[in-house]
This record gives sequence, C-alpha cells and structure tokens, in this order.
Amino acid sequence: MIPRHLFRSGLFCLFLLLPLSAFAEDGASVVDKAFKHMRGKTSAAVIEMTIQRPDFSRTMVMKAWTMGKSEGLFFIESPPKDAGNGTLKKGRNMWTYNPKVNRTIKLPPSMMSQSWMGSDFSNNDLSKTDSMVEDYTHTITDTRSENGITIYEVTSVPHEEAAVVWGKLELTIREDGVLLREAFFDEDNLLVKEMTTLEISSMGGRLFPRVWIMRKAGETEKFTKLTYKELGFDVNLPKNLFSLSSLKTKRR
Repeated sequence: MIPRHLFRSGLFCLFLLLPLSAFAEDGASVVDKAFKHMRGKTSAAVIEMTIQRPDFSRTMVMKAWTMGKSEGLFFIESPPKDAGNGTLKKGRNMWTYNPKVNRTIKLPPSMMSQSWMGSDFSNNDLSKTDSMVEDYTHTITDTRSENGITIYEVTSVPHEEAAVVWGKLELTIREDGVLLREAFFDEDNLLVKEMTTLEISSMGGRLFPRVWIMRKAGETEKFTKLTYKELGFDVNLPKNLFSLSSLKTKRR
C-alpha cells in the first residue's frame, strides 16, 4: 500500500503537470459569454456607421434594439435620404423595409452574407444572432495575459449541417466577454475580412467595444467603422417591438 503522504505528494505533482487549459473555460463558454456580453437580455443603442472608400466617405446614424438571442430591430435616422430604412431580425429570418416604396422584403438565407447598406458589414454581422454561438464548434487555441486580463484565442468551425457562409471564424475574446477581434474565412480557409475593436469604454454599466472597424482582407483604404454613441442594457422595451408592424411604422 502507498503511504498516504506519498499519495498526496503524487497528486500534487500531477496537478502541477496538467496544462492550464485543463482548468480554463472551454471555447463554447467563452464565445457564449462574449455573445451575452454584447447583447444582454435586451439592449438599445444609437450607432454611427462610417463607410470609408478611397473616393468618398459616407456616415449614417441608426437606432438599434435587441432582445434575447435572436431578435433585433434597426432603423436609419440620418442622413434624410436613408432615414426610415429598417431591418428586422427574428430567429433565422430577416426583413428589410424601404419607406420610399413602402415595401417590406424577406431576405432569403443566400442574402444574409450580403452587404448591409453598402458597408463592409453583412446583414448577419449587424444582427449578431446566436448563429455565432450555436452553429460552430469552438476551440481555445491559445491564451495570454495582458495587464492582468486573460485573453482567449478561439477557432470556430461550423457544424457539418449548419447553414452558414464561413468556413472558419477566429475570435479574440477577453475573460470579461469583451470581443477584441473576429476574422472570417472562406471554405478554403482564406481570410475574407476582419473586424477589430479600436476602443473599449464603459457603456451601459459594462466595458464594451465602443468602436469597431471592419475591413476586407488586403484593404487599407476601404473599411467601415461602427461607433456606439449611446448604449443601454436590460432596458424595458415596448411589447411587440420586434414585429413587421413595428418595422413598417418605425415604432420606437
């Protein structure tokens, strides 16, 4: 029989030899935490979007609301020519509304990856639904510490049956849930575009990536910047806000 004191020493040595990742969060929990951090139970925001191109720059201001994992509503406030254009996301379904022609269009899945209002963000990027959490297998590939904060590098590969566009995602997430980077790869594992956080501020009672920039791979003069001007979490929202009726009437 092994003496008790030697048995305990052996366990202690085994503990020291185990990799730190054995005690860290798994990839799915890190991504889920980031998703919840970005949306809360509900959220309401005023966001400025600037589309930068070599020969022009265009800025829009929009209001946005989210609830739960998959509901979102967005309206453009300015400039006047675009004001009233809206987008509704419910589950895996998305609709757009154009007030000039008073027409609502349901977007097919094939259009979810298309550009939103000519920006470098797609329809799906803007809504940030639970597809990011549910449709991928998430693996922590590296961890590091910066200023005492643990930062996770996560590689996300879609499930075989998932109806998604990307062949792979790479995410950089702080331990508090703040998303620092999201890179999008095609089916050949080639980088297509990348979103990075430029500024983190206290908003809505939590640290939040206040300024994001999205740019396609290899581009330097073309990008889209999102700046959160106002943001609140766990706010009371009107009943039936996330509805086609709200989309058409620009309910606030």
